[in-house]
Amino acid sequence: MKGDSLLSKSTVRIFLKRCGMRVATEAFQELEIRAAELLERAVSRAKKNGRRTIMPQDL
Repeated sequence: MKGDSLLSKSTVRIFLKRCGMRVATEAFQELEIRAAELLERAVSRAKKNGRRTIMPQDL
């Protein structure tokens, strides 16, 4: 999955601009890591519950 992004950088920038903030380019790498970790835990939980669909409680 290398090279694929889970997040839209422009959407993150727009969100933070509305909050009066900017984002350092280096922060995107950490955001990607944390998003992937969150999704991996959600996948694991859904599988343990015999589902193939991620639900809100998995997050």
